[in-house]
Amino acid sequence: MRKILKAIDQNLERWLLLVFYSLIVMTIGSEVVRRFGLSYSSIWGEEIARYAFIYLVWIGVAAAVRDRAHIRIDVLMQFLTPRGKALIYLLGDFVMLAVALLALFYSYETLMTSIKFGSVTHGLRIPQAWFLAAVPFGFTLTCFRLIQSILRDWGDFRGGRPVFEGERLFD
Repeated sequence: MRKILKAIDQNLERWLLLVFYSLIVMTIGSEVVRRFGLSYSSIWGEEIARYAFIYLVWIGVAAAVRDRAHIRIDVLMQFLTPRGKALIYLLGDFVMLAVALLALFYSYETLMTSIKFGSVTHGLRIPQAWFLAAVPFGFTLTCFRLIQSILRDWGDFRGGRPVFEGERLFD
């Protein structure tokens, strides 16, 4: 059971991103063939690709938080001690957690309004709530990853260890 939970913790976002990215590629690919090969296109293909992309983006936010792969300017970080870096990262994580919780609250409110009034998508005619749920789902996952990051950084701060800085893009 521990192995399964560890695999989910390490790869959940990657698996979900793969599913949604594959869905986008297959849907757009089939729509291109249908449009140019069969001179026929559907409205559902565009909607599926659009909503899959929305899920892809919000899950990608959580993946970037987990791997500390978001864009940052870290010129001053090289002059700080390991404890100083940990404090800066902790401050950033707490600010981002506050913003994520605020966004989670408002996105949940929007989702509940959609459920209350029973709004549906234009082409697929299915409840819009399935797609509006992407934002609270993504921010819930982001909050979870931020809490993990805060706990990891707090342990590094207390232990005087170098803080996890993520992968560098251009080294």
